[in-house]
Amino acid sequence: MAEGDRYGFEAFDCAPALRLEAHERVAKLQFESLNKRLDRIEAMIERLEKRLWLTVYGVVGVILAQAFQSLIEAGL
Repeated sequence: MAEGDRYGFEAFDCAPALRLEAHERVAKLQFESLNKRLDRIEAMIERLEKRLWLTVYGVVGVILAQAFQSLIEAGL
C-alpha cells in the first residue's frame, strides 16, 4: 500500500486541506518576515547602545578634563 492510500482509495486533496496548507504557508512567511524585522531591530538597538556608551564616556572625559584643569590652575 503506497503512502497516502487508505483502504484501497487513492489520496486526493480536498478544499479544506488545501486552505489549511495555504494558511500554514502564509503563517510561515509571516513568521520569517517577523524574525527578519526583529533581527534588524536588534542590530539597530546594538548600534544605538554603542553610541550611547560612547556619549557617556565622552561626557565623563570632559568632566574629568575640567576637574583636572581646575586642579592644575589651583596648584599654580
